[in-house]
Amino acid sequence: MTGWSLGSAAERRARLARRHLLAAPARAETATAVAQALVALHGTDPASVYLAAWARSAAGHRAIGHTAIERALYEDAELVRMLGMRRTMFVVPAEVAPVIQAACTDQIAERMRAGLIRDLAAAGITDAGNWLDEVGDATVKALTARGTATGAELARDEPRLRTQLVYAEGKSYGGAANITSRVLMLLSAQRHVARGRPRGGWTSSRYEWAPAGPWPAGAAVTAADARAELARRWLLAFGPAPASDLQWWTGWTAGQVKAALARLAPTGVDLGGIRGVVLAGDEEPAPAVEPWAALLPALDPTPMGWRDRDWFLGEHAPALFDRSGNIGPSLWWDGRIVGGWAQRATGEVVFRLLEDAGSAASGAIAAEAESLRAWLGPARVTPRFRTPLERDLSA
Repeated sequence: MTGWSLGSAAERRARLARRHLLAAPARAETATAVAQALVALHGTDPASVYLAAWARSAAGHRAIGHTAIERALYEDAELVRMLGMRRTMFVVPAEVAPVIQAACTDQIAERMRAGLIRDLAAAGITDAGNWLDEVGDATVKALTARGTATGAELARDEPRLRTQLVYAEGKSYGGAANITSRVLMLLSAQRHVARGRPRGGWTSSRYEWAPAGPWPAGAAVTAADARAELARRWLLAFGPAPASDLQWWTGWTAGQVKAALARLAPTGVDLGGIRGVVLAGDEEPAPAVEPWAALLPALDPTPMGWRDRDWFLGEHAPALFDRSGNIGPSLWWDGRIVGGWAQRATGEVVFRLLEDAGSAASGAIAAEAESLRAWLGPARVTPRFRTPLERDLSA
C-alpha cells in the first residue's frame, strides 16, 4: 500500500497506470478488455480505437495487429460502434451498449429527430415528422434487402435521402447538403441501423451500414438505472474525480448526475481543495508501479475522460489540443503528459518532449515510438482533428 492520500495527484496517477492498463503489469490481452477497463473507446477518429488498444496491449499480444480488433468488432460482436456520450461516436463492449443507449443515446436521438424535423419543415416539407418516418422506414427496408450498403447506395434506393437542406446561408462556408447522413445517424441513434466495416481499411471512415440486431434478452434497462450503472463504471475507471467531470464526460444535466450519484452513494474525497467522489468501498490506494511510457493517440479515452486535467496535463494544453477541446497524440511518462508525437508521410514516428522528463523517460518513449512504427507498417495515420504540435511534427 502506498503512503500518499487517496485524492493526491500521485495516487490518481497510480490508479490511472493500473486501471487504464498503461503500466506493463496491467496491460491487456484483447481490445475488448481495453474497452471494458475504460468504459468506451473514442471512435470519431477510426484509427484511434486501434491505437488506444495497441498502447495498452501486453507485449506478446501487440503483434496480433488490427485484425484482432476488426474481428472483435465485425465478426465476434464483442465490441459495438455507437453514438453515445456527448453525441460522440464510441466503440464500447457489447454488454455496455444497452446501458449507454438508455443513459445517453435515446435522449440524443430525440433531439436529433426534433432538429431534423424543424429543418425539413423550414425547407417546405409538409408534415415533416411523418415524412421523415416514412423515409426512415424505406431506408431500413432498402438496407435489409441489401444486407450492407453505403449511404450513397441507399440514396439510390430511396431518392428522398437526396433531399437537400441549406446550411449557413450567405456564409462562405455554407451551402446545400443531402440529408442522407443525418437520416442515417438518426436511424443509428434509434437503434434501427448500425455501422459496419469501413471500405478502405482500418483507418478509413467510409463505413457501410447494416441492420441493427436486437439487444440480448434482458438487456433493456430504464434510463435512471442506466445512468447509475454508467456512472458506476466511470467512477471505477476514472475516480476519484469531481462530479463535474462526470457531467462533462456524459453530457448529462447536473440533475441527472446528482440523481445517478445519489443511487450510488459515493464517498467524498478532497482533490487538493476540490470535492471529488469515489465509489464506496473503492478507497484503497493503488500499489505503486515502475515508471512507464506510452504513446496515446488523438482522442484517447484517458485524457478525454476528465474535464479537469491539470493533475496530469500541466501547461501543455496549447500544444496538444485544438480549439474545440480535442486532444492530439500525446506522450506519457509515469502518469503525466510530457509531450506529443506524430507520424510522417515516410512512416517515421517522431515525438517532442515539452519538458525535461529525464534520460529514462526519453529512452523508454523512443523505444515505444519505434515499436509503434513497426506495428503501423505501411499504414499512415493522420488525426481528424489536427493540433499545433502534431502539425509541426508531421510536416
